[in-house]
Amino acid sequence: MRTKRLFTLPLLGVLAACSQMPESQSTRDFSPAPSGDEMNRVSPAFAHYTEDMVIGDLWHRAGLDPRDRSIVTLSALITQQQVAELRYHFNLALDNSVAPNELSEIITHLAFYTGWGNATAAVTLLDDVFSARGIDNSSSPAIPTQRLPLDEEAEAKRQQFVAERFADVAPGVVEYTTDALFLDLWLRPGLAARDRSLVTVSALVAAGQPEQVTFHLNRAMDNGLSKTEASETLTQLAFYAGWPKVFSAMPVFKSVFESRGLIES
Repeated sequence: MRTKRLFTLPLLGVLAACSQMPESQSTRDFSPAPSGDEMNRVSPAFAHYTEDMVIGDLWHRAGLDPRDRSIVTLSALITQQQVAELRYHFNLALDNSVAPNELSEIITHLAFYTGWGNATAAVTLLDDVFSARGIDNSSSPAIPTQRLPLDEEAEAKRQQFVAERFADVAPGVVEYTTDALFLDLWLRPGLAARDRSLVTVSALVAAGQPEQVTFHLNRAMDNGLSKTEASETLTQLAFYAGWPKVFSAMPVFKSVFESRGLIES
């Protein structure tokens, strides 16, 4: 195991601060994170692994920078409705150079991929963080004036593939998949295409939906995600989504790596 280094925001100290929210916030239906004393009283072993393995080691591994680790972690937490750590990780993401508008775009993106209710809960907590830090993101355009470039050939193939298989099953889903997701959401400039892919892949693994990973992992790698970064994303998710979900996704990752000639079959 690597030598431990001090984390940007020591977890137990931040958790203690989060547990002392103003009265206006404490009335919301979100339990505050436990303090360091509470963690030690309930489970010294959990406190030990949190400090020494997760904070002291995982977050300092090579292969995925702190900004990306924050994006992966927030995607997993929002997907799984694990609200206890969200305020901490929103703050950490800002300290790790994830811009306020990028956090807003991550929530917007996850609304489509994990459900509107998950995004609504995340908005409430991010509002707490923005308020505490004096951030106002209301001037960010709801409808951008410019879009990211569209790969028209790839999109035409995707539309044909989906329409041939599912147009008779749920034409509304097929329509919104094209109009709302791939011709709108994915082209929003507030989050780079590579980062949208990272959010999506992380959410799919955290949701236990490996059957959707092949398309989106290939798209992520087309958008600039390296094999090393993809592999390390799984390592991060093992702690924040759980080992079973990661092991269910690993055969899919392996298949994608093999198909791209990145590992031997």
